[in-house]
Amino acid sequence: MRKIGIVYEAYTALSGDAWAKKVTELGFEATFTDTYSSDAEQAALAELFAKYGIAYETLHAPFSHINDIWLDNEGGIAMEQELHDTVDRCVAAGVPIAVMHLSSGLNPPPITDLGRARWDRIVNYARQKGVKIAFENQRWLANLCYALETFTDQGFCWDCGHESCFTPGRQYMPLFGSRLICTHIHDNSGVFNSDDHWLPFSGNVDYGRVAKQIKESPFEGTLMLEVFAKPKFYADWTIDAYFEKAADAAKRLRTMVDGE
Repeated sequence: MRKIGIVYEAYTALSGDAWAKKVTELGFEATFTDTYSSDAEQAALAELFAKYGIAYETLHAPFSHINDIWLDNEGGIAMEQELHDTVDRCVAAGVPIAVMHLSSGLNPPPITDLGRARWDRIVNYARQKGVKIAFENQRWLANLCYALETFTDQGFCWDCGHESCFTPGRQYMPLFGSRLICTHIHDNSGVFNSDDHWLPFSGNVDYGRVAKQIKESPFEGTLMLEVFAKPKFYADWTIDAYFEKAADAAKRLRTMVDGE
């Protein structure tokens, strides 16, 4: 039976050993984090997770100005460096996969030759360092098609929550399920652009379909929750209640995918 995982930043009031004890007690075996500002911070997290037997599976690359990657400006130069730095953080922490966005927002720049050249350098650098890049679905299909068609040795990160609220009616697994190497699992209201990151089975995402498409793909990896205890939605929940509900949801999905 496959692992279940949860993002380290799921509940920011609980961190370090307290977080690790809590999630392992509930059956979580894997995690991912954002990319931190130094090798030392990333390595310290790797040591914490190893102490508790938690697999440190992916790092999420910065994306605050990812559209600059396609543009001839100082931001594009800086964005490329941030993505190179993410690869270095992966190496420092022993993390095998870096999750990267390709664009942001409703009106991103077009694919440009300059952007292509930057992605060529980023992917080649990751190859040299033994790190795999997982390109994540956002709002624009063309960018994801470009990346996965161009870099045939890299992979796909399926975010089922993004699929629901950013591109309603579009399904990514029939297109890229054979390239799936990691998952971001969460729920939302289904309202366009409402990226709520709720616990699974609490919103509009069709988890029957999610389970079926994962089951029918060659992917045998972790079912990874990318959920956040935002005060707007979970202010009245205790830490214990939040993590217990998260674990119940992850295990429910695992049963749907793998069977009893």
